Amino acid sequence: MPAPWPAPAKLNLFLHILGRRADGYHELQTVFQLLDHGDWVWLSPRRDGELRLGSEVPGVPVERNLAWLAARRLQAHTGCRSGADIKLEKRLPSGGGLGGGSSDAATTLVGLNALWGVGCSVDELAALGAAIGADVPVFVRGQAAWAEGIGERLIPVDLAESWFVVIAPPCTVSTAEIFAAPELTRNSPPITIADFVSGGGRNDCEPTVMRRYPQVAQALAWLRQYGPAHMTGTGACVFASFATQAQAQAVWSGKPGTWQGFVARGVSRSPLLERLALAG
Repeated sequence: MPAPWPAPAKLNLFLHILGRRADGYHELQTVFQLLDHGDWVWLSPRRDGELRLGSEVPGVPVERNLAWLAARRLQAHTGCRSGADIKLEKRLPSGGGLGGGSSDAATTLVGLNALWGVGCSVDELAALGAAIGADVPVFVRGQAAWAEGIGERLIPVDLAESWFVVIAPPCTVSTAEIFAAPELTRNSPPITIADFVSGGGRNDCEPTVMRRYPQVAQALAWLRQYGPAHMTGTGACVFASFATQAQAQAVWSGKPGTWQGFVARGVSRSPLLERLALAG
């Protein structure tokens, strides 16, 4: 059986909302930190042109699954007559702000581009991904990045290696709900990369989510006993960084017994790129 393709998680190390555009989208600034933990995607080419999803996500129809949709868009864009069997091993929670669905889509685009031999450039794949979701391009490019616009304008950055404790509270947060919330802050002034490096930045969605989802507020309060903690994206997952794996594991071992989550290493280069090199 072929080796699976990694679909790593991301964290938003900060998230500022600068304003709302005429098309309803929001202008953002953020830093995407990639992790060495995520979903797995199995991809097997088919000769009959069919795209078959072998593992469904509960509550998500096949035609709305982002990995299946990515395969369909790549097939249509290239005119490829091959199909694929796609199987997902979901380890990232839905509605957690970790980018699981977007990462699955990006991994499918990158993997099938190689397996089908259709020869799309990274820019082409990123453009196809942007039509699926704003977070897909950063996973396609496989680099930790400073992001602006709706998250599609990316500048690669090298981040100091850290270990992260990620807590997944027992709730699912709707991104659409949070971005539609009347109390959401939408007028943060722009900052620079230098501002971020010197300690600037927060998550503008955090106060709104904490008021509406007390489980998120509880998780943040617990994690802040051990250092600065933040929410990623529109939640629900929260995280704190530590200098060593041992420090992160020590905090993780003390979490309330029913809480879910994981410890992972932050990386500047996606494990997807390593898997792509093996396929080549």
